[in-house]
Amino acid sequence: MVEPRLAIVIPAHREEASVGLVVAAASRYGDVLVIDDYSPDATGERAAAAGATVIRNDSNRGYDGTLSRGFEEAAARGFTHVVTMDADGEHDPNTLAIFRAKLFDDGYPLVIGFRPRKQRVAEVVMGWYARVRFGVRDILCGMKGYDLDLWRANNGFDHSNSIGTELAMNSLRLGARFVQVHVPGTPRADAPRFDQLLRANLRILGCLMRSIRQDFGGN
Repeated sequence: MVEPRLAIVIPAHREEASVGLVVAAASRYGDVLVIDDYSPDATGERAAAAGATVIRNDSNRGYDGTLSRGFEEAAARGFTHVVTMDADGEHDPNTLAIFRAKLFDDGYPLVIGFRPRKQRVAEVVMGWYARVRFGVRDILCGMKGYDLDLWRANNGFDHSNSIGTELAMNSLRLGARFVQVHVPGTPRADAPRFDQLLRANLRILGCLMRSIRQDFGGN
C-alpha cells in the first residue's frame, strides 16, 4: 500500500508581504509547493526562506494555469494528495490539520472548504447554483483537498479557466464522496492579485454559464 503524502500547493503572484507567514504555518502539515506565477517582487524568495519548494513560472500563467502546474509538480514528486490554499492569508493554515485528517484518516477523496463570507456578487450567484446542484456551500473557495486519483481521472486540473472549480465539479458529477470544512481567515484588505473586481465577476459568471451548459447537455 502506498504511504499517503500531502502536498500543499500555493499559487502566488506578488505576495511577498504574506507568503512567508503562510508557508511557515502550513509547513507543519505537509510539504509546501509554492508556484510563483512570474512575480516581479520577492514572492519566491520569501516563500523559499520560509521552507517552501518554489517552482517559478517562466511567464504569467494566471490562477488556473498556476494551480495546474502545482498539481503536475505534486504528481511528478510522488505525492498522493493535494490541498490548495491561497498565499494572502485569507485561509487559516491551521485548518490544514482538518483537511489532512479528512483525506488520510477518513478517506474522503474530495474536501471542499467554505468561507464565512463571499467577496463578490457573482460568487453568491455561482454559490447558489453549486449548492442546489451538488450540495456544496462554497465551490469557489480556494482551499480544497484532493486525492490525486481525481486529478488523473479528469486528465488534469483545469481545461476551461474555471477559477479553480473544474476538478471539484467534474469529480462531483462522477459521484465522488466529499466533505465540507469551514475555513476561517482574514479577508485581504487590498485587491486580489490574480484578478480585478469587474473582470473577476465576469469570469465567475462565464464559468457558471459553462457549468450550466455542461449539466444540462448544451455545448
